[in-house]
Amino acid sequence: MLITGAAGSIGSNLTKRLVELPVKKVFILDQDESGLFDLWEEYPKKTELILANIRDGAKINRIFKKYCPDIVFHCAAYKHVIWGEKWKDEFIQTNITGTINLINASLKHKVKKFVFISTDKAVNPSSFYGETKKAGELSCLNASKLSKKTEFIIVRFGNVLASRGSVVPVFKKQIERDEPLTVTHKKMRRYFISMGEAIDFILKTTLLAKNGQICVPELKEIYITDLAKLMIALSGKVLPIKFTKPNKGEKLREELMTKEEKKRSVKKQGIYFICPKM
Repeated sequence: MLITGAAGSIGSNLTKRLVELPVKKVFILDQDESGLFDLWEEYPKKTELILANIRDGAKINRIFKKYCPDIVFHCAAYKHVIWGEKWKDEFIQTNITGTINLINASLKHKVKKFVFISTDKAVNPSSFYGETKKAGELSCLNASKLSKKTEFIIVRFGNVLASRGSVVPVFKKQIERDEPLTVTHKKMRRYFISMGEAIDFILKTTLLAKNGQICVPELKEIYITDLAKLMIALSGKVLPIKFTKPNKGEKLREELMTKEEKKRSVKKQGIYFICPKM
């Protein structure tokens, strides 16, 4: 098994779960040398560190040829909406070109399953980040029609609680500094999933999903204001909430599926399996 973005929040937690299973080796790939080393040092016998950038198609091809992974979990991505609006070229090279490089290598070296970690921001995207993740989804769906050897599965969920860069760590730091908690809009709401639930969902859909399917968990929306109030209450402090304004590309409300996708979905065990178009 190979995990891209292994030094990131989802990638590292997925690695920690996989090494507990009866797998021979987990290849952990990232360009973050320090983060990757820290992860490898925890599990030196069950993991193999691969320092590489997914933008380098030739190197990715050599890596797949050498290690022959049977399953690829593609977690690597730039994900901050505000930086996607400013550094579009960087988001294109990593989120789109990098994904295509991995897809091509998977097809060429007959990987059994390619699992693409997506986001609700890819649904009717309003941000450039969302556009790049939608492009990644479409690339996987197109690839699913090209090969009978490799199955392409898309996993799409909302914000992962406590992941790097998410709102929870931001609120936590503001509480520690006795600062007002900043919320962009009173009506801002998001779908949230815990890290443990996200990892469970990825592994479950890897087993259950079929080629070309998009998998979406059943989630409830949470108002960011309510989350801020809860964290303040749990801290035992009395802090105000300061409303700012949405950043460019941010929606007040995200969607997990389009109307068309919902029509093509089948719900099983709390998972919506969106079937490919005929």
